[in-house]
This record gives sequence, C-alpha cells and structure tokens, in this order.
Amino acid sequence: MSQPVAGFSKLDKEEKIEWLSSQYLQDNPEAVKILKQYWNEDPKLQQLHDEFTENTISNFYLPFGIAPNFLINGKLLAIPMVIEESSVIAAASKAAKFWGSRGGFKAEVLGTKKIGQVHFIYSGEKQKLERFFNKLKPQLFSSVKEITRNMEKRGGGVLDIELREKTDSLANYYQLHCNFETKDSMGANFINSCLEKFAQVLKDEAHNWPEFNSEEKEIEILMSILSNYVPECIVRAEVSCPVEELSEEGGMSGAKFASKFIRAIRIAEIEKYRAVTHNKGIMNGIDAVVLATGNDFRAVEAGIHAYAAKDGNYNSLTHATVENGVFKFWLEVPLALGTVGGLTSLHPLVKLALEMLQKPSAGELMEVVAVAGLAQNFGAVQSLITTGIQQGHMKMHLMNILNQQQATPEEKKAIIEYFKRHTVSHSSVINQLEKIRQQ
Repeated sequence: MSQPVAGFSKLDKEEKIEWLSSQYLQDNPEAVKILKQYWNEDPKLQQLHDEFTENTISNFYLPFGIAPNFLINGKLLAIPMVIEESSVIAAASKAAKFWGSRGGFKAEVLGTKKIGQVHFIYSGEKQKLERFFNKLKPQLFSSVKEITRNMEKRGGGVLDIELREKTDSLANYYQLHCNFETKDSMGANFINSCLEKFAQVLKDEAHNWPEFNSEEKEIEILMSILSNYVPECIVRAEVSCPVEELSEEGGMSGAKFASKFIRAIRIAEIEKYRAVTHNKGIMNGIDAVVLATGNDFRAVEAGIHAYAAKDGNYNSLTHATVENGVFKFWLEVPLALGTVGGLTSLHPLVKLALEMLQKPSAGELMEVVAVAGLAQNFGAVQSLITTGIQQGHMKMHLMNILNQQQATPEEKKAIIEYFKRHTVSHSSVINQLEKIRQQ
C-alpha cells in the first residue's frame, strides 16, 4: 500500500522517478524507460523545461503542426498549431485554401482592455466609502508608478479604477474594479502586482480617514487578482463572398449551401447542447495556436466560454448571414494574449512559432488566433452539412487505430489503400487488419 511522502519537492528527478516507480508503477523498468526517453538530450534545455513547473519527471510531447495558406488582411501566413486531435489541422488548412481564393480572412482588434479586481469587505455607510475612494483614487494611481513606469513607456498602464458595490449579492462586499492596457504582454503579473499595491493602500489609508468609525476603518481585503473574463479585449474575424461562389464539388448550389450553413449556425445559437460542441470545435483551432505561441489556453478557454454565455444563455460564438447576395461568416471572441514575457522568450518552439508568424504584436496574434478558430468552425460545419463529420475525421483517425493495433508498415500501407474505397470505422479497420494477418 502506498505511503505519503515527505519532502518530495526536494528530491532530484531520478529520486522522484524512483519513488514513483516503487509506489505506483510496480518497479516497472519499462515505465521508467518511457519517462526518461522523453528527456531532452541537451541538459541545459532539459533544465529549462524542468523549471517551467514543479516536480518535473519528464516532458509530455504533443504534435507541433502547420496549417499553411492563411491569407489574413492581405498577408499570407502559415499558422503553427499544437494539438493531438485528428483532422483539426487538415480542416483548418482546407478552410484556408477555400477562403484564400475568395479574398481571404479579415480580422480586426476591437479592444484590448483587461480587468483586475480588489475584493474587500467594508462594514459601514456606503456614502462614506464613496467619499473616501474619490479622495484616495489619485493616490492609488501614484502608488504604482514604480510598477507601471516601463509599461507606460510602451503605451500601457492603469486605465481606470472604479469602486463597485456588490452588497446585494454578498453582505458588505465591495470591489475596486480596475482596467489595464498591457500592450504586447499578457500582463498577468503586472496586473496582479498593481492590484496588491492598491489593496495595501486601501487598507492602510482607511485607518487615517477621519469620517470612518473604528469598525469602518478595518477594511478586510479578501483577495486581489486579475480576471480572465475580458469582454473588452475583443477581436473579430470574418470571411465573405458572393453566394454563388459557395457551390460544392458534390453538386450543391451556393444558395443551398448558404441556406444549410446559416441554419446550422442558427441551431448553435439557440440550442446549448449543440452550442457547446460547436464552440469546442472553434476552440480546437484557437487552443492549438494559443499553445504553440506559449500562451495560457486555460485562461483563454474560461474567458471565451464566459463570453459565450454573456447574455444569460450559452450560444454560438460564430454567426452567418446572407445580405444582398453576399454570404458573411464571422466570429468575435475575447483574447488576452502576449508575445513578450512568460514562455515567449524561454521555450525554443514558442520562439520559433512566433518567428513563423513574422514576430506579431499581441494584437496581430489575437487576429491570427481568431482566424484559426473561424477557419476550424467553417471546416467543421461544412463537413456536417455535406459529407458528415465522420468521413474526413475517421480517415484522419485511421493511423491512430493502426498504431493502437501495432500494425507494421506493410499492414498500414495495405489498410490505407483499402480504405481509400471503403468507409472507415474502428470495427471495420480491426476486421480488415485481422484478414490481412490471417493471410
């Protein structure tokens, strides 16, 4: 039976693996071999990876792929994508090719404001607190001058600080709601440093405010933290073309395609069971680029899904119309991204990914990421309303099935050739593989 371990973080990597093997891997030498075979051969590079997080024992690899031929605002790009799911990069690349001959993608950053909050408890008269805050506000700005100096040189900094009352939701709960501009930095550390300073000044100065009684002077700071919900840090991506240019090779007219496509999008706008899967497909494209460029995909996911529910119902992030014979398909999403700081200057593949994208600003990266999400969604919906999602997906998934069955190179070649003419399913692949092995 496994036992608790003391001082695990102080063990070196070999000792951590030895403990893990004895406690949970039945001293399996093959398991230890697998962990070690993913170590980087360069000790300095491995140390760099080890120090990205804690208690590192190995590296977890994901495929790093490229979706070429993206024409974005007149500029042709190859988009780096890190993802393990079959058909995602293929679908994005197909959509890029489709729209590349129809004017390409248009993208625009609509806002870059980010949010942070100081959450606190104040037991007293609201009017007193408001007068105190109005007097304190200039001091709050000046208190972070050392923190904001470099950011202000780049055009960023603290934009505004508001006092917000939330006592209808929680007794005596107020907050400082703060707006920031962080330029090419994602800005989490910058924002949090400012917020903690605001909290300190708020608490300290409350003791000196003559209007407060002894209880009111004791403002309780609960927490100071940025928000990953950034509804004013928005980017829009869209495509458009005359309806007749949407005609499918299978014989579907452009008008029929547009009609089916718009109704499919409409279903995602009104039916949350569909909307969740619909938006997950969008995130296939978005997350893959966010990961490749060293940004925080968990923060992006949380913020985007909150945005999808901003009106009280969870619905589609993409929308489509036909007006005056022109089909238009677009996406608006909140994206707080950075191209400086964090992993962007440390991880070798992240630096290479940003170089592939021609060293974009944070705003330009927002545009690329939004376009990847829009392209992925177009490819998915296009498949759904024509051939069905499984035809293309399962052919891409075929190699995963063959690898699971440890197929030889000769078996893979024969199976791939067979399924050029037949429908792929897990059971049909297994059956055909068994036939080949019996022969």
